Amino acid sequence: MEFTEVVRRRRMVRSFTDEPVEPSVVERALSHAVRAPSAGFTQGWAFVVLADPDDRSRFWEAVGLDGYRGVRPAPVLILPLSSKRSYLERYAEPDKGWTDLDESRWPAPYWDIDCGMAVLLILLSAADAGLGSLFFGIPPDRIDAVREAFSIPDDHRPIGVVALGHAAPADVPSGSPRTRRRRPLHEVVHRGRWGG
Repeated sequence: MEFTEVVRRRRMVRSFTDEPVEPSVVERALSHAVRAPSAGFTQGWAFVVLADPDDRSRFWEAVGLDGYRGVRPAPVLILPLSSKRSYLERYAEPDKGWTDLDESRWPAPYWDIDCGMAVLLILLSAADAGLGSLFFGIPPDRIDAVREAFSIPDDHRPIGVVALGHAAPADVPSGSPRTRRRRPLHEVVHRGRWGG
């Protein structure tokens, strides 16, 4: 599939079948994810893959969501984790010039941004393989339960969850994409200056 078509086909699927996903497809998506850019080549991400039914049940129990009924059948869940500490330590190394771990030097949380770029590569890989995918959040009050359920260390934080699988036949774009238009380029691109 051409890249432009992959980008156009990528959308958030909210209803999955329980049809298995080839492990090689998951591995390919993860191998693409680790090719994402990262500040200082820090690569401060990690991924917990939940492909076993017991692991996925444990996830849903930890999250405690009554919603996402259509997502629960997805045969693969991936927890992308970002490590702020990795970035702070990397930029305190001699080749970066900082000598401390001062978080205020960062204009934005690159650890989360870079992990988000890795997630996008997983989503695009799923579209390229003809699979459905969804990135969704973990309620803040349930993050500790997810950490405990999967032994996630304190220096890694789940930034959300990626569900992978086959879209259910009845899954059609719903919610915001049906009620909101995609903003055209002329509304969001400013050339030379704001409003230019």
